[in-house]
Amino acid sequence: MAMKSGSFNIPVLEQQVRDESSQLDIIIVGAGLGGLGAAISLLLAGHKVHVLESASKIAEVGAGIQVLPNSSRVLIQWGLEARLLRHATFPDECMMLSWKGDILSSMDFEDATKEYGSPFWDFHRADLHKALLDRAVELGASFSINARVVDIEHGADGRDTATVILKSRERLTADLVVGADGIFSTCRELLLGIPSPPTPTGDLAYRVLLDTKAMKEDPELAPLLEKPHKVRYWMGPGAHAVNYVLRDGELFNMVLLVPDDMPADATTLDGNVEEMIELYKDWDPRIPKLLALCQSVQKWKLCFRAGLESSWSNEDATFVLLGDCVHATLPYLASGAGMSLEDGATLGFCLSKIKNKSRQEKAKALSVYEDCRRVRTESIVARGNLQQELYHYDDGPEQQARDARFRAFEELETEIKLNGGISAALPAEWKLGDDPLAWRRYGVGSWLMSFDCQRDVEHRWPAEAKPMSTPDVRAQL
Repeated sequence: MAMKSGSFNIPVLEQQVRDESSQLDIIIVGAGLGGLGAAISLLLAGHKVHVLESASKIAEVGAGIQVLPNSSRVLIQWGLEARLLRHATFPDECMMLSWKGDILSSMDFEDATKEYGSPFWDFHRADLHKALLDRAVELGASFSINARVVDIEHGADGRDTATVILKSRERLTADLVVGADGIFSTCRELLLGIPSPPTPTGDLAYRVLLDTKAMKEDPELAPLLEKPHKVRYWMGPGAHAVNYVLRDGELFNMVLLVPDDMPADATTLDGNVEEMIELYKDWDPRIPKLLALCQSVQKWKLCFRAGLESSWSNEDATFVLLGDCVHATLPYLASGAGMSLEDGATLGFCLSKIKNKSRQEKAKALSVYEDCRRVRTESIVARGNLQQELYHYDDGPEQQARDARFRAFEELETEIKLNGGISAALPAEWKLGDDPLAWRRYGVGSWLMSFDCQRDVEHRWPAEAKPMSTPDVRAQL
């Protein structure tokens, strides 16, 4: 049975009970958001889970993260709503601005929450990560730290298990190994058997997290903290900036996206605050004023992975990938972590259906998992790359055409609202996806945020062959 969530009509999953004949021993490589999400989902499906983390402790770094309705639905299904509400900020609107600060368009998150049946949440990544970790422990996960994977043996002697080899030379065997080790993945290269680095995008991100005390004392900055909270995107030549409030106004999160000037082999570096301010000195005056409150900053090279041409799992059904190691996307759609959480949820739903530990049962589950995830995640990566282009136009004809579409699609959304939520027909010159405000229904909202992993698995799972009754058999004869 499933209980209903407290605030939303979303079933909360109960943990399955399995006997040994169908209970898999699963190793997950990586204790980030994707790995912990997969752990929760697989534990709820009734399997045993051991998580390996290469770092000396299991913790999250970084600053803010936006959670869209398709992702919050997953978190609520996992029984996390009550503990997450203690840390969540509920933004009510997304505002798109020119680099000079003029409002170009907006989206009402409250209306979208009602339409999709689950909320928009903003978190400090550490708060979300801790909630996932606590839930995984509560459900029975075990963990190893300082556990760096150097090899994974699979297919040996026709066995239906895989063996993980650690840098310490310890060997761990499991019925299934799940690679969830992020964008710079060892597991991906072990599955493929070749080097497979991610693709640089030409952008880097400055990540800024401000205590809001000084902002509250500034009459120009204080309105940025006022309720109802808003997400703001400033878009300009070759760059953009995003901000939202965390911990109900205690923290102010900013991400600033600019051309990449980092060495080719660097992924993160200490940044220079003065250099960062100089890049935005001619933008909306509030931005350099905010950045002047920053004491230090790091910059992060932005890369992506378009997907995998080959299968996400091996032929023996003992090794499978999920999350950023398959399909890392740019942060411009706020969906990278969301896709990892969906991957974990989908894998759990598929493996909840197996009847035994045989290769055939596992192979069927992994095949449906990949069938559910491949096109969806590739589409998200592609749209994230498109947003990079849309957000960074120089002033001129392309920017003017984009801004005209912002206004036109907002008018269409207003018409739909006035008509009681009945979708309006698109003009002949437009198609689904043309809205540059990606989260609205005619961007990707209609298929991104309405998505339900469990329903998708049920739709794609092969129908069971029904045994024919004796009269049917005789009729065939």
